[in-house]
Amino acid sequence: MTPDTPAPNDLRSAASGDIQVLLREHDIRFLRLQFTDILGVIKNVEIPRSQFAKALAGDILFDGSSIEGFVRVEESDMLLKPDLSTYRALPFGPPGARVARLICDISMPDGTPFAGDPRGRLKAVLERAGRQGFTMNAGMEAEFFLFKQDASGKATTDTHDVGGYFDLAPVDLGEEARRAIVDTLEQMGFEVEASHHEVAHGQHEIDFRYADALTTADNLTTFRFVVKQVAQRFGLSASFMPKPIHGQNGSGMHTHQSLFKGNENAFWQSDAPFELSQTALFYIGGLLRHARGYCAVTSPLVNSYKRLVPGFEAPINVAWSMRNRSPMLRIPARRGTGTRVEHRLPDPSANPYLALAVMLAAGLDGIATQADSREPVDTNIFEMSHREKRRLRIDDLPRDLNEACDELEKDDVIREALGEHIFQHFLAAKRAEWEEYSGAIHPWEVERYLMKY
Repeated sequence: MTPDTPAPNDLRSAASGDIQVLLREHDIRFLRLQFTDILGVIKNVEIPRSQFAKALAGDILFDGSSIEGFVRVEESDMLLKPDLSTYRALPFGPPGARVARLICDISMPDGTPFAGDPRGRLKAVLERAGRQGFTMNAGMEAEFFLFKQDASGKATTDTHDVGGYFDLAPVDLGEEARRAIVDTLEQMGFEVEASHHEVAHGQHEIDFRYADALTTADNLTTFRFVVKQVAQRFGLSASFMPKPIHGQNGSGMHTHQSLFKGNENAFWQSDAPFELSQTALFYIGGLLRHARGYCAVTSPLVNSYKRLVPGFEAPINVAWSMRNRSPMLRIPARRGTGTRVEHRLPDPSANPYLALAVMLAAGLDGIATQADSREPVDTNIFEMSHREKRRLRIDDLPRDLNEACDELEKDDVIREALGEHIFQHFLAAKRAEWEEYSGAIHPWEVERYLMKY
């Protein structure tokens, strides 16, 4: 970490004056006020130095009617309220034109929180957990592809290498880009734990340390931005599309999660079977019960369901296991404070704020209702008969976005976690996406049918 960027903990109680000092010390010329729309796309308003004081006071207005899922034209004015603890100086840009960013919450002009703010929805579910004595820790492993660009700089689906899992150069041609990404992340205060080539050609993973759920969601949005920015410097295009290449593994965003009470991991009980507490088992039960309901949020694209097919290490069944990776949930071997649930369903196209909100809401509902966690499944589900899967009450995940939307519409717990505004706008956007896809003519259809009929 460079002296330019304080560690996150250094800014937890930062005041406007503290940030103004940092802006001067770091010679910041422009400040990005960053937020996400309901689909998880990063947006920002960039302001010059003359407007810094106004921005830090939360007085910057923007037009919310132009943002996916926000408000109508007649309700357009919205306020950006920066979270001062998220201040980071970006480690690129020439002297005299350096840029920093703050992640913002969205408010209405009267100062009330905006119901359609994804970050605000996660904070609301975290507050509900807090009233029950819980804090949520999470870690997200977002895989991505690096693709070549054509002569005009447009992304192709030609991978820059043919490497596989944990391969080295010269087979892995992405290691220099990964190192540059890691260097940039560390300069912005990330604690990077590992980076490596993934299973598919041109596919990579960089793992950073877990944190509280809100910080993790903030970090994930920053991570996606940094990966794309650095890839461009190497003449490559980075993509977090779940399944860009037929016949290759897709990209997941395995999400590790645990609940703490104070400094104690509420999922761990040393004298219990599997060393998992009753709280952990109820939480798992909640994740299983609502999986079909939140699938549209954690796997939100038409393309997401091309990843969720047999044979490519992605889950297709609602089950949990102590060790095997075919079920949706896995309990990693570590115990004590490291006891956690690894959720293998989410993919990196998901809005991280909404994904964490719905998974936490599902787990909390499991705790409140003492949901049945069923039996752990430690054999390969892909090789099980239908009868055996029925005996173990192993459900299938939705097969496409349309089915996932149907399940979301029926799940009141997930609907409440999203809030009515986000629920309605998210569902409408996903229904429209499915309708557009269903009406399109795809190359596969042309190749298969054009001259046959």
